[in-house]
Formats: sequence, structure tokens, C-alpha cells
Amino acid sequence: MNSTILTVMRKELARFFGDYRIVMTTILLPGILIFVLYQFMGDAMLSQFTTDKFAPKCTAVNIPDDWSAELKKNGFRIHKGNADTMDSARQKVKDQKAELCIVFPEDFAKQVEEYEVSSGKPAPNIAIYYNSASTDSANAYDTLCTYLDQKESAMANKFDVNRADSKADTFDMADDKDSTAQLFSSMLPFLLLIFLYSGCISVAPESIAGEKERGTIASLLITPVKRSHIALGKIAALSIIALLSGASSAIGTIASVPKLMSASTNKISGASYGVNDYIMLGIIILSTALVLVTLIALISAFAKTIKEAQTYVTPLMIVVMLIGITSMFGSGARSQIYYYLIPIYNSVQSMVGIFSFHVHGSLILTTIASNLAVTAIGAACLAKMFDSEYIMFHK
Repeated sequence: MNSTILTVMRKELARFFGDYRIVMTTILLPGILIFVLYQFMGDAMLSQFTTDKFAPKCTAVNIPDDWSAELKKNGFRIHKGNADTMDSARQKVKDQKAELCIVFPEDFAKQVEEYEVSSGKPAPNIAIYYNSASTDSANAYDTLCTYLDQKESAMANKFDVNRADSKADTFDMADDKDSTAQLFSSMLPFLLLIFLYSGCISVAPESIAGEKERGTIASLLITPVKRSHIALGKIAALSIIALLSGASSAIGTIASVPKLMSASTNKISGASYGVNDYIMLGIIILSTALVLVTLIALISAFAKTIKEAQTYVTPLMIVVMLIGITSMFGSGARSQIYYYLIPIYNSVQSMVGIFSFHVHGSLILTTIASNLAVTAIGAACLAKMFDSEYIMFHK
């Protein structure tokens, strides 16, 4: 890296870290406050997701014909199976290739007819295997249970649903990895993007518009340093600060998520991710910070004061939030490469892919290359703006 770029970086970093109050409020406090807050929130952030009406794909073992017809009328796609296909049907549910595996006892209709509630014996049991990590599967399970509960009441409680005869009986086929992927891929990309943006907005306007307001930008621009070096130095330094601020908030969030969700599930664990996942995530976050800092620096260069700069970046904040929210919808990361050429949106999709364990190296590389290209173009534009006396010194 050019020595003049390093000099500008050191100047910016020294100015920031020289004020311990700014360091405390920008880097340390956000992560601490988030961690403490989420500890007390418990399971309040566990969201319920809704999906459009769909026809759940179900394998039904030993299902009576009249029950099959009724379920089909209620929107279920019933594929009849037998004892030999039951294991493969449950595996399909686990792999999220089917929504439910419903197992009726043999001669279910006869058992229900002959069962006497007053006998005290266990009622015929219907086992429903589902995958709570799949929104469709969870919704199908809830719908079917509601239907069966109503039918059970109408039949004087002559059969049970998912009666656990032993601790080994498990009907939810989602494992820890599936549950972690579902929660993290929907929530963390949005939070990480917001944390990064908050870190950028807290330092970038002050560095550009603040120096214009104080009049110190003039002394920097009259030095025999290339404007492109000044732009790159500021962008690099501001990105480091934004990363530290975002990392503090992210660590506080990731550390508190297992506690946050403990009241609802015990399957959430960041240990499901490997070193490679965290490395890819770190690179994506770094490239995203560069893009955000570049965009905010460009906007701030037009402003005359810090307050004016913060007003100008409000539309960008709205756009960033809307893009971040997209991680909460859909069924995973996009597979089309052209989505990964769109700044910021590509970072969200890449993080969704990483957190959901569906990572494609080519898409990650496309995201990084796209973000670096946007940063380079933005740095060149910022250098041109530094050359403009009208933009830099117009009152």
C-alpha cells in the first residue's frame, strides 16, 4: 500500500482513537448494551413466519381411504406408503424434500371403532413426523394437528396424536444444524447490515463533512498528496473503525442468541459453523463495510456540515434497512449470479447462504469482486470531488 495512503489512514485512526469517549460510545457500548438487552428479552424476538397457502407433500402410512380423501380436501397432497418406505419418508422430511410423514397404526379404523375411552388403555396413536426448521413443514404440522384435534374431539378422544411412549420417541426431524440455520439466516444478515451501517454513519460524516465544517479539509487538500490517496486513506481508516463498531454489536448479538432463544428451543448453537464459514463471513463483512463507507463518504462530501450530511444519508439508511429485511423472507439464498452483482443486496444474500450452510464459492467471489469494484469507483469519484473547489469550499 502506498505510504501516503498509510499516512492518511494513521491520521484518521489517531484522531478517532485519541478520544476515549468516542471509542467507548462507538465500539464498546453497542455490543455490551445489545448483549445485556437480549439477555432480558428471552424469547420475545422469536418471530412467527407466515407463508402463502400451499399443498403440503405428505407420506401417509396405513392411512384409511376415507381419511386420505378428507386430508386431500383440506389441501394435503397424500402419498400412501407402508412400513418398508417409512424410514425413507422420514428422511425426506429431515432433508426438507417433503413436509410430513404421517404414520397410522395398522387396522386404525378398527382400533378406533373398538376403543373404549373408559377402559383406561392407550388410545390408537397417530405419529406425525415434521421438520421445525422448515417453515412449510412447521405450518403443515400445525394445520394437521388442528384438524386432527377437532376430529379427535368429535370422535370422543378415541386416538392420540404424537404420543411419546418413551424418551426416544422424537417426531421433529430437524437437528441442531437445521434449527440454527433457519434462525441465523433469517435474522443475522439484517442485524449485521444494520450494525455495519450504524458504525459507518457514526464516523464517516464527521471525517468528511466535519472537516469541511471546521475548515481543516483545506490544509489537507493543499498538501502534495494525490486526491485518490486521500480518498483511499480515509475510506480504509473509516472502514476499520466501522468494522470494529459492527463487530462489537455482532459479537454481542451472536453471544446472546442462544440465551435469547432458550425459552423456545435448545437447538440453537453458533458452534454449528466451521472456521471456513467464519472466514467467508468476515471477508463479506469487510467488503460490505468498504461499500457502505464509500457511499456515505460520497454523500457527506456534498454536505457543508455534519448535521447536513446526516440528513442526506437518511434515504440510504432506508434503502439499507429494506435490503436487510429481505433476508427474513424467501426460502434461502438466491442461486442466480446476477443478484450478486448488486451492491449491499449481494452481501445479504451471501450471508444468508453462509448461515444456511448453502455456500457457493463462485457467488461469494462475485460478491467480493463486485463490492471491491464499487469501492474503487467510489474512491475515484471521491477523489474527483476533492479536486472540485465548488464542492469542497462552496458556502
